[in-house]
Amino acid sequence: MNIQIIQDTHNKAEFNDKAHHPLQTWEWGEARKQLGTDVVRIADNNNVFQMTTHAIPYTKYKIGYLPRSVIPSNEALAFMADYGRKNGLIFIKIEPYVRKTEGTIDDSALTLIRSPHALFPDWTQMLDITPSEEALLKAMKPKTRYNIKLAQKKEVVVKEESTDDGFEVFSKLYFDTTKRQQYFGHTPRYHKTIWDHMKHGISHIVTAYFENDPLASYELFMFKDTLYYPYGGSSSLHRNLMGTNLLMWESILLGKRLGAQKFDMWGSLPPGYDEHAPWSGFTKFKEGYGCEFVEFVGSYDLVINQNLYNVYNTVHHLRSVFLKIKRMFI
Repeated sequence: MNIQIIQDTHNKAEFNDKAHHPLQTWEWGEARKQLGTDVVRIADNNNVFQMTTHAIPYTKYKIGYLPRSVIPSNEALAFMADYGRKNGLIFIKIEPYVRKTEGTIDDSALTLIRSPHALFPDWTQMLDITPSEEALLKAMKPKTRYNIKLAQKKEVVVKEESTDDGFEVFSKLYFDTTKRQQYFGHTPRYHKTIWDHMKHGISHIVTAYFENDPLASYELFMFKDTLYYPYGGSSSLHRNLMGTNLLMWESILLGKRLGAQKFDMWGSLPPGYDEHAPWSGFTKFKEGYGCEFVEFVGSYDLVINQNLYNVYNTVHHLRSVFLKIKRMFI
């Protein structure tokens, strides 16, 4: 098996043919490099793996992150572990884009353990968008279908504006939302850099308007046969017009026009979720469109330095506790 580091001169199209997810595309890696993150690309026969490495402040050590790839073979994992030992990595977090029903993680040969700090949720909601528009509407929750028709009746209009101007509209709504809902969002520079690298064929902007007021906007990723919904924002104006419901419906129709077969909602609570839990609102909103709950194989850490890995997890836990306490007083 020929496993090797891919150089920057590698053919981008050939790499993307083997990539498994938007976060594994050449464009995503180039965006991360521009943002100052080290990117390592590895070839393993018919698979490619794009890993980022992240320095731990005030130390000489790093953490590796391999998001949304296929499940690496034991040989590929051994190669990554060897790379990590030579380059100061404490561990590599691996989060494959593989359904739990379609693959398993072999943690017997290497120090590969279930991660205590996942970055992606284990669950998402997935919608098959190959049926007709009529069939898709029929499969929705009645309230969702009603809200779509209400927005249409009130003359809410959805436009695809996959331009720099369209991105600016999205960006303002996104950061208005993070401020209003008090959750962590990446910086404006981060999102602009991602857009600049992904806008030629992968990233699409769709925005719902009432008259001249933007009500809600999504940045969607289209890659191979799947449309993804990673980022969204909304206004506090005209919320009674149900613009977000129409926006999601028009996003589904855009996916159909682009040739997608599936629409991945990017994350969800599991079925049977607590309706008072964080994320319950997002989960219920997505559920209204007739989606299927899908569980992935989960998040695993390939441990390279066990002692430092134990220290890292202890510090991570203490920091999380501190931030929770801090939020109680601000």
